[in-house]
Amino acid sequence: MNNYKLTIQYDGGRYKGWQRLGNGENTIQGKIENVLSEMIGKPIEIIGSSRTDAGVHALAQIANVRLNGNLTESELKTYLNKYLPQDISVTSVKLVPERFHARYNAKDKTYLYKIWNEEHTNPFLRKLSTHVERKLDVTSMKKASQYFVGEHDFTAFSNAKSKKKSTVRHIYAIDIEENAGLVQIRVRGNGFLYNMVRKMVGTLIEIGLGEKKAEEIPSIIQSKERNQVGFADAMGLYLEKIEF
Repeated sequence: MNNYKLTIQYDGGRYKGWQRLGNGENTIQGKIENVLSEMIGKPIEIIGSSRTDAGVHALAQIANVRLNGNLTESELKTYLNKYLPQDISVTSVKLVPERFHARYNAKDKTYLYKIWNEEHTNPFLRKLSTHVERKLDVTSMKKASQYFVGEHDFTAFSNAKSKKKSTVRHIYAIDIEENAGLVQIRVRGNGFLYNMVRKMVGTLIEIGLGEKKAEEIPSIIQSKERNQVGFADAMGLYLEKIEF
């Protein structure tokens, strides 16, 4: 049996997230598994590194799948891209050792959030970024972001649906860039709770709008109270990179 590592890009706008639901309906995982099952002639299950939420995009989601037979990397990639919807693309297929596991072997993940920060809309980014009309104070956002760096209990930035036993995560870096109306927030950590990045970004947006102060972040983290944080739309969020 061969173990294949898949690198996948997708526009998550019309999907209910990565994770297959009970009937596999309208999820990224479900779409890929359906194509593979048709190809092999029996049910196939793939393992994804990150369970992105409904509406969230990916620049480099990683998955692995174990298949019998002697399919080449090129044959598998060609078949998947032929039959997958155009908003899902497999950019790479690599044979990897049997022990490789896309979820358990992931060491850190990077998420990217895009904000279009102009009064007018951007027709080319309207489905791929969050539009904030009022000018953001990016300097304050950068200051606030550094309070997230390090190991913290992120209960306040989690969701009640999160089933993770531990709410402690280590954020390695947060970088914020502003260029020609586009504000990009890049967050790298050893893992993320359900909705964690969107709540962190939502809170940074509130700070950028003057609704909160940067210095409030430590007390919000310590409070573990979920009602003190913001919540950004899914459409601006991308799974950018996963390291193994």
